[in-house]
Amino acid sequence: MNVVTRTIQVHSEGENDVIDITQQLSNIVNESNFEKGIVIIFVSGSTAGITTIEYEPGLIHDFPAMLSRIVPKNIGYEHDNTWHDGNGHSHVRASLIGPSLTIPILQGKLTLGTWQQIVILEMDTRPRHRNVIVQIMGE
Repeated sequence: MNVVTRTIQVHSEGENDVIDITQQLSNIVNESNFEKGIVIIFVSGSTAGITTIEYEPGLIHDFPAMLSRIVPKNIGYEHDNTWHDGNGHSHVRASLIGPSLTIPILQGKLTLGTWQQIVILEMDTRPRHRNVIVQIMGE
């Protein structure tokens, strides 16, 4: 089994930014020339997450709104008491979503559904530069 590692750099506009990286990942998988395997996608940072979603305006609005209902911004967080940076909710939200995905590769392609895209969710309160580590294992 061979391994290819690449990095995608993204810039977010800050909290609630949803960034579609599907095409960049597809390009990396195509360049690997692997017919089968897996790709692991990992976003560095404790206030960002990665998931799949149908990347359309309604869901781009609905997903952050759902996170706001589950992890409200306007309640107390011990993180904020410790660091006084106002992003305790960002850390909790990112922990819920998680920093990584694993997707099978079959016939040289990501096995995504028709309306399924891979997105980075920025949950920090300010714009950020993010590194997305892409590691492909296959043959």
